[in-house]
Amino acid sequence: MRAAIRVAGFISLILSSGQSLAEYQLDMRPGVTSFSQGAYEIHTLVMWISVVIAIVVFGAMTYAIINHRKSKGHKPASFDDNLKLEILWTIVPFIILGFMAVPATKVLLDMEDVSNSDMSIKVTAYQWKWHYDYLGEDISFFSNITTPDSLSVDTSCNVEMDENYLLDVDNRVVVPVNKKIRLLFTSNDVIHAWWIPAFGVKKDAIPGFINESWFKTDKPGVYRGQCAELCGTNHGFMPIVVEVKSEEDYAAWVGIQKAAAAEAAASAGKTWTMDELMAHGEKVYATNCAACHQTSGEGIPNVFPGLKGTPIVTGDIAKHIEIVVKGVPGTAMQAFGGQLNDADIAALVTYERNAWENNTGDIVQPSDIKAAR
Repeated sequence: MRAAIRVAGFISLILSSGQSLAEYQLDMRPGVTSFSQGAYEIHTLVMWISVVIAIVVFGAMTYAIINHRKSKGHKPASFDDNLKLEILWTIVPFIILGFMAVPATKVLLDMEDVSNSDMSIKVTAYQWKWHYDYLGEDISFFSNITTPDSLSVDTSCNVEMDENYLLDVDNRVVVPVNKKIRLLFTSNDVIHAWWIPAFGVKKDAIPGFINESWFKTDKPGVYRGQCAELCGTNHGFMPIVVEVKSEEDYAAWVGIQKAAAAEAAASAGKTWTMDELMAHGEKVYATNCAACHQTSGEGIPNVFPGLKGTPIVTGDIAKHIEIVVKGVPGTAMQAFGGQLNDADIAALVTYERNAWENNTGDIVQPSDIKAAR
């Protein structure tokens, strides 16, 4: 059933341009960047070359079968070789390959040319989300799927599977139109792959390595993709959304992001109420923890431990904070100290200690997290 959900997500990606599936049954999607359009044109060229070759080859075969069959009394020719024919069928394919290789090589070289870029974004893959750093802009954020987490386990939930099913995120990558965007790819854990079909970009994100790519488009809009490398149980639930805006709208977005960062920094210094911590903690938990530990806090038996009524969250507060901040080496429990700010972790720990009838009454403030780092 989980495989069926992922197939539905892939079909949604095909449909994400807002056009019907039928339009893509016989062709690729035209690109919105120079090299994705180049790949589309190469595909079209090779397809028509293949059609012509098929017509010639199968036409000759059909003619020979019909007109030179034994039932018509045709006698087979007897010869050992034909030098002219052998030269011909060596030269002609070579020329055909040249017609395909030259434009393909130009597109491949163009794909690798990241020089003279207007801005750079570092893309770091996590199980199962993406982190983006706008180098030189002091903007960074995680991008998580926004489909209800229950879809990843409870396939009976009633959620409409529209054209963006499994392809929406909480934080989109926003870039300006007509600018060359350089992308730097790496991974925090296992191998992932950042893939947006409309851009013609698909690069592996490998731990300890940096891969590069780029894109530039003159078409504002929203473009969607997915992780294209089998990276674990939630592989089908880490989509990518890039929104291309005008330069004015992009500048306004940058201002909003910097204001939000300043607000988040200020929130780490205030004293939060229990209600504020619980409300914020529920959101942080849904985004970062529910996929493994479930919305109910009951976990997945023999895979991910439960948090409902267990010593992990009802015992020592300092140990609980340490697990969230530093993770548990050798397990799937990540270190969230580098992913979440002090206020997020404080709200998360408070929520976990008081949700699902745990009711410990414990309140953790951002200052407690800062002291524990």
